[in-house]
Amino acid sequence: MFPSISLAQEIGLAVLLVAALVWVAGLGHMLWGSRFRQPEPVAAEALPMIPAQRGSAGHPMESVQLTEAEEQAFAGLIRTIPLH
Repeated sequence: MFPSISLAQEIGLAVLLVAALVWVAGLGHMLWGSRFRQPEPVAAEALPMIPAQRGSAGHPMESVQLTEAEEQAFAGLIRTIPLH
């Protein structure tokens, strides 16, 4: 076909051309198929499926009664956290 390139180069060029055509056809098919598809639901529409967060009166295992010494230790620990 081309007198200046070898047979292996011609075969490589043909394979590359076929691969490019297949890629373009696949891309066109993907874009054409997505034209008619409905968009995914927005996250705000899915929120009603998430249960509401409980208030302070939650399950008894979600709270712990602290002793006076533990409350003071916790308060001291909180005071050591730098607030910027």
